Amino acid sequence: MLRTRSPVRLLTTDDREAALELCAQDPAANVYVASRILDGALGLGSTAVSGYFEDEALTSMVWTIANVVPVSTHADSRAAFADRVRKVRRRCASFLGPHDEVMAMWDEVGESFGRPRSVRGHQPLMGMRDTPSSRGVELDPRVRPGLVEETDLVLPAAEHMFTEEIGYPPYQGSSTYYADTLRTLLRKNRTYVVVEDGAVIFKADVGSVALGCAQIQGVWLAPHLRGQGLAAPMMASVVEMTLAHHAPWVTLYVNDYNAPAIATYERIGMERIGAFATILF
Repeated sequence: MLRTRSPVRLLTTDDREAALELCAQDPAANVYVASRILDGALGLGSTAVSGYFEDEALTSMVWTIANVVPVSTHADSRAAFADRVRKVRRRCASFLGPHDEVMAMWDEVGESFGRPRSVRGHQPLMGMRDTPSSRGVELDPRVRPGLVEETDLVLPAAEHMFTEEIGYPPYQGSSTYYADTLRTLLRKNRTYVVVEDGAVIFKADVGSVALGCAQIQGVWLAPHLRGQGLAAPMMASVVEMTLAHHAPWVTLYVNDYNAPAIATYERIGMERIGAFATILF
């Protein structure tokens, strides 16, 4: 029987530059995967990223650690990735990424995953390159990078944000691992906070940075302060500092039903540049 070579294989450190070049075709869409590749995701024995090759050239990828995240996939590559994606169904928390790719991948493999907890099929991807202050937007001077020694202070805000957004707590039992992820962002000056009376009342994380792009996530304002016009100056300050210290292009994605958040981001100058989708388990 004639065997043909599979176009799919796990990527290694030898594929790092090709993988980053592929992500660079659309940095705003692919910053999550690019950031993790820069952090060493293609190390020895890694199963994080599978690549699809055409004439020896890397043309598509899929991330499959905790989340399934497609990069530049098309019908042929998604069909080829299907078996690898199905194998991670028991430890997969979500599918996320560009709307068309996520929904097409779900059509390919979804029956193997069972019913999802939530399908958020229309999430505006928003971004800006100029500073909010240059557009006359007021900044909140209380916003600052959180400190590593404030991990325990940030933890309750992060827990509340995660539970509100996802629908269940970020951990069961010990908070050690979750606190470690917060501590890593704090150490990199990538969590911005407002602290009042010994409590965090606002926070936002710069979750991914790569290829001249930074993606903000985990935005949270204490419930008792919502609806008072405070969010826009706080977010404007986060964007201002992210542009100054992390990347010349700031992006985020938001649920389409979250009208107040979308209005806040538009108020500080963010524009819609694409569409994401997230499928949660």
